Amino acid sequence: MSYDVIVIGGGSAGLMASIAASEQGSKVLLLDKSDKLGRKLGISGGGRCNVTNAKELDELIKHIPGNGRFLYSALATFGNQEIIRFFENLGIALKEEDNGRMFPVTDRAKTVVDALVNQVRAHGVHIRENVPVQEVLYKDGRTSGIRLTTGETISGKCIIVAVGGKSVPHTGSTGDGYAWAEQAGHTITELFPTEVPLTSKESFIRSRELQGLSLRDVTLSVWNSKGKKIISHEGDMIFTHFGLSGPIALRCSQFVVKQLKQSGGGTVCVTIDLMPKYSVDEFFAHTYSLAKQENKKAIKNVLKSVLPERLLPTMMSMSGLQEDLTYDNIPKLAWMKLAEVAKAFPVQVNGTLSIEEAFVTGGGVNLKEIDPRTMASKLMNGLYFAGEVLDIHGYTGGYNITAAFSTGYTAGKSASEEALN
Repeated sequence: MSYDVIVIGGGSAGLMASIAASEQGSKVLLLDKSDKLGRKLGISGGGRCNVTNAKELDELIKHIPGNGRFLYSALATFGNQEIIRFFENLGIALKEEDNGRMFPVTDRAKTVVDALVNQVRAHGVHIRENVPVQEVLYKDGRTSGIRLTTGETISGKCIIVAVGGKSVPHTGSTGDGYAWAEQAGHTITELFPTEVPLTSKESFIRSRELQGLSLRDVTLSVWNSKGKKIISHEGDMIFTHFGLSGPIALRCSQFVVKQLKQSGGGTVCVTIDLMPKYSVDEFFAHTYSLAKQENKKAIKNVLKSVLPERLLPTMMSMSGLQEDLTYDNIPKLAWMKLAEVAKAFPVQVNGTLSIEEAFVTGGGVNLKEIDPRTMASKLMNGLYFAGEVLDIHGYTGGYNITAAFSTGYTAGKSASEEALN
């Protein structure tokens, strides 16, 4: 059997590509190597599925630091507002939460996955699951079909590769698409983990004394070897048995990876501002005043009203302060050092968890070889790419899934138009 469009990958990008291609009237085949469509989508947003982000276009692009500008054309055609309308038209009520994150009112990812799969079926798309693709077939400078690992070949005018990256491999994202792209002449930019926890060999990490300590509304900054700030993110984080995790640690991870590469390894300094609303001098004065008001108390007991108690022994050691000191014996230089540590608690980071343990894959099919208006290959007629297989990556918070839906829709519509011409 021959198809107008074959979509490889049943995730966010592949499902949307199948819908968009079939809407144009194409005969579409959707292939997935797992036994369930939308696996990664089903665990996204903590199992609630953060379908998009409601921020304005320019702000949305800023939250996709990995080549977000490439998406301007795709987002202009099918952006966050179109994604919201798409789901609402399917009867999926959405709600906006903090920082523009959009979730189904049901708080269940299954609601979103089922709606997408039902829409694919309603459009008459042929679906085949548990069918790993071995290779994409090319003939005379264009796509001609695909070959399954069973040896079966299926003809198709246009092929959309939407198989994801290498992160979260248990959902089916194992990097299959990169080899198919290279066979068509494409280059793959270096792959690296993003939105991934940070690792550290600091003594207070190895001892696990801080494991499980959560910090809210703090600022995490990444510094280069010359002491210049690279990036800062404000929000929540957590100390783990191996390093740092939580939203702001994940957001800083790609900058740590790049800095480690530039410096040739070693460690990268990150600092935690525990008191973003104070300057160093203000925090010095505030805590000194508190100690004066309770001048008979050990300063450790005074400080636990403003700083995380479990962090105090490490901070006081860094500052040269004895925990049992009282106000009358406070050395002002050491107290100033404490204020500086509170504003920039240092952690030497030596890396991240693996790409398989990351939420998002950095790197991918080189965007210089892709038409941003159509997601078509510039090197092989009939070949299209969508989603995380491309060298595009954003922060968590609905940005990556927006990129997947947008590129998937664009690829599906464009591939269908080419196939039917």
